[in-house]
Amino acid sequence: MHKGSPHSMLVPIHREGWRFVAVFVGATAGLWWLAAPLGWAGAALTLWCAYFFRDPARAVPPEPGVIVSPADGVVLPIEVAAPPAELDMGPALRRRISVFMNVFNVHVNRIPADGTVTALSYRPGKFFNASFDKASEHNERQSVRMSTAGGHDIAFVQIAGLVARRILCQLVPDQRVCAGERFGLIRFGSRVDLYLDDDMELMVRAGEHAIGGETILARERPAPGSGP
Repeated sequence: MHKGSPHSMLVPIHREGWRFVAVFVGATAGLWWLAAPLGWAGAALTLWCAYFFRDPARAVPPEPGVIVSPADGVVLPIEVAAPPAELDMGPALRRRISVFMNVFNVHVNRIPADGTVTALSYRPGKFFNASFDKASEHNERQSVRMSTAGGHDIAFVQIAGLVARRILCQLVPDQRVCAGERFGLIRFGSRVDLYLDDDMELMVRAGEHAIGGETILARERPAPGSGP
């Protein structure tokens, strides 16, 4: 869909990216003063920096009960794993969908479903390649637990990668959120894990390319006691 589209460079830049773009511009000016070839290299890196922090609008599916991708990237093999212990969701295993972002993907993260944030937890850690399964357990992460509008208890986790050194999460406990809403980003190459209830219907397979806020990863079935 949006992957590789010609207008992908002509979108707004996330506000967190402007200071980095300014640093790259300043460095490029210095490189031009030293030598023109270095200046051209700096200009290319400045354009890449602006491209990395792009923040395109997304068409969020209007239907209720869908779980949309929290990130752009490739869907990794779907595993069964326990959610982060710090979220107090218990030891029961859940299906985990992981979306891996390389340095060319949009890195603005989005809320996967309508609902309410019930818990937040940040944990420092290592910086393994985010495509490795062990990254979910050992890497630096920001975990979010939420109750969906359909009454399901799910979690999503921002995980730092090999070159990522900063996770930004703008959520607070008890905050009401909407599917597709921006909530943070990760610099520079990383993944987001999504832990689902067992009775949710999966809509993607490993190897597919997901678009944050647009691609439907799963669908909710009515939770017990949530109504007819």
